[in-house]
Amino acid sequence: MLACLYFMIQFILISVNCDLHWLLLNFLYVVFLLSILKLLSRKPRIMAIRAPHLTASLLANPPTLIRQSRVRVSPSMATPVSGDVTTADQFKDYHPSLEVLGGARDLLCPVIKTHLDRPYNHYPVFGSNRHVETIFAAFFRNIPDVKLKRECLRTQDDGTVTLDWVSGDAGNLPENSPILLLLPGLSGGSDDSYVRHMLVRARNRGWRVVVFNSRGCADSPVTTPQMYSASFLGDLDEVVNHVVTRYPKANLYGAGWSMGANILVQYLGKEAGARRFSGAVSMCNPFDLVMSDEDLCKGFNKIYNRSLAKALSGILKKHLVLFEDIGGDYNIPLAANAQTIRDYDEGLTRVSFGFKSVDEYLQNSCSANYIKYVRTPLLCIQAKNDPIAPDRAIPREDIKENRNCVLIVTPKGGHLGWVAGENAPQGCPWTDPMVMDFLQHLENEKSASLQGTGNLLQSVEA
Repeated sequence: MLACLYFMIQFILISVNCDLHWLLLNFLYVVFLLSILKLLSRKPRIMAIRAPHLTASLLANPPTLIRQSRVRVSPSMATPVSGDVTTADQFKDYHPSLEVLGGARDLLCPVIKTHLDRPYNHYPVFGSNRHVETIFAAFFRNIPDVKLKRECLRTQDDGTVTLDWVSGDAGNLPENSPILLLLPGLSGGSDDSYVRHMLVRARNRGWRVVVFNSRGCADSPVTTPQMYSASFLGDLDEVVNHVVTRYPKANLYGAGWSMGANILVQYLGKEAGARRFSGAVSMCNPFDLVMSDEDLCKGFNKIYNRSLAKALSGILKKHLVLFEDIGGDYNIPLAANAQTIRDYDEGLTRVSFGFKSVDEYLQNSCSANYIKYVRTPLLCIQAKNDPIAPDRAIPREDIKENRNCVLIVTPKGGHLGWVAGENAPQGCPWTDPMVMDFLQHLENEKSASLQGTGNLLQSVEA
């Protein structure tokens, strides 16, 4: 009920500027559905276990899960994904509830056929409305308890980002174990439920997993008067170089959500370091930040806008001393008390990264502009009813023409929700099993190609 109270407060604060009748109906619908959670779910609520602080060093042992989780950590690699790959232009075995397209559809979709030939059935009640699903997943999805070891990485401009690894994996896994780099959404980090679920699933397959926490996120330190942005790829580039240097015998893969997905796809399409990735997955990618900003200023979405702005300004307030004498065009009071993401970007982001206006910054931060140049096998998964990553922003034509890309759009899912599948309602998102099968197949093919026996990945990279 704390969730209901929070959104009631948010509703009151923004109602003056909204269509009161429309917003009230939607708000009451959300509150009603959340209020019956305890009647329909017998699972206890799980609270987040935050990542260790900068100086923490935890005892090395395999990650364990809280009693609700259905997965178990195994020290061995998973067996290869089974099933024959059909020849080009033959793949049609996907359920009509899903939209499946892309230049690599016929080549890559057969490896995840078992996930595509079944209907997308959202979980009753909690998956029935995009706002309910988004809020339910954020507040009530369980969070696997994983022991993490934090590494601080100093960047070239003396900034700091953090990498959270599974504690003990440095000594327990072979040096050539595939690496999965996870990029959370805006202001997110290694303590978010959707990140933890993917981390555990990959680790269960014998993968080495590392979470990239941007400056200030997940209690990462801020050491310079510069934060992060949707346009700045420098920190990611340094993280990629650091990881592949540390494990030169391993193949690197990436998975990003929301803003993390937007940054990852930009990186794959425009940076030389993209060649270091053997495969990637993008989920809930806003693609076009101008369209996303437009939608965040409408109706019930204003609640998300205000919530994200509060998270960003909260990080800034912890480090205001670094910005006291910054001068110039900065408007630190506006950013520190931002009511919208645009307020924060106007006061801080667009100035830090050299843009004349917020609109110019947003236009130059769209991954839709670069997906046509991606040369890495890329799976994009979107929800048609996503309130933050609008369906109309998906660059479908560019994805169709790129023989390295596949797009899957589900009819429901909200933002970072996907409360569906055998693990619903409080387990991992519907996407996770498919994502891991996709990445595992790429790894199997990559390993086989190095031995001269693979053909799928060679065709994709040709």
